[in-house]
Order: sequence, then structure tokens, then C-alpha cells
Amino acid sequence: MNNSLELLNLPEFTFSVREQGQSKQIFDSVRKRFVALTPEEWVRQHFLRFMIDIRMYPPSLIAIERSVKVNNLSQRADIVVYNRDGKPWLLIECKAPSVKISHDTFLQAARYNLTLQVPYLALTNGLEHYCLYFNGKEFEFLDNLPEFNI
Repeated sequence: MNNSLELLNLPEFTFSVREQGQSKQIFDSVRKRFVALTPEEWVRQHFLRFMIDIRMYPPSLIAIERSVKVNNLSQRADIVVYNRDGKPWLLIECKAPSVKISHDTFLQAARYNLTLQVPYLALTNGLEHYCLYFNGKEFEFLDNLPEFNI
């Protein structure tokens, strides 16, 4: 595809990519529009397709770049999955492959979760993926994303 977009530790998917002036855009099937193709967006689109095509998450219950108030500042959560009652259920923070998943990444997602109150968090840079469950007291690491059966 594009030499600057690296292979990720996710299944390979086919995407619609187009040139727009000096930049490239990728079609986001959830937002139903083309968006700037950045390294972080490359990860987000792969992770979305993994969630929808492999893990069978309903696209209609997924929000991209959802606005979240943190300490009276507007932030954007990369991906939020809602349960069938419309309550936030899973928060996913995506980073570019060159960005290491660190304690700071976890703290960023945890800050968003002060508002969202989801039981599940996932962190990915396309190469490393972490999923955590909040049991009411602390976060536990999981081997994979939770099954969407709620």
C-alpha cells in the first residue's frame, strides 16, 4: 500500500485510500467518510476492522473521537463502544506505531474513564495491544478484547 505505513500486529484488511492534494485519506466505515491517513489513523482503522470483522462488534454502537470532558477541558477518546443500553462499555486509546504504549498512555485512558466509567479499557499502537478490566477496585489485564454479547 504505502511504504510509510507499516505492517501491524493485526489481520490485514483492504481499505479505500485516496490522494487529496498533498496527503492521503482513508475511508472510515464507522464515520462513513474519508479522514486524513496519519499513522495513528492507520492503527485506528485496523483496530476498528478487527473489532467489527473479527470480534463482531456492532458498528452502530461504536463512536470515533468521542468528546470527553476531563478537568473542564474537552478531550477526544479515540474509540468508545457502547452496550445495547447506550452506556459506554469499552474505551480504546490508539497511538501511532512509533509511540510506545506506556504508563502515560494508560493514565490518558484512565483520565477519560473518569467521565466515561467503562469497565473495559484497551490500548494499542498496532504492534502492542493491552486490554484491561476494572473489577471495581483495580484494573486486571485480559488476554483479548471482551466478547460483545451484551
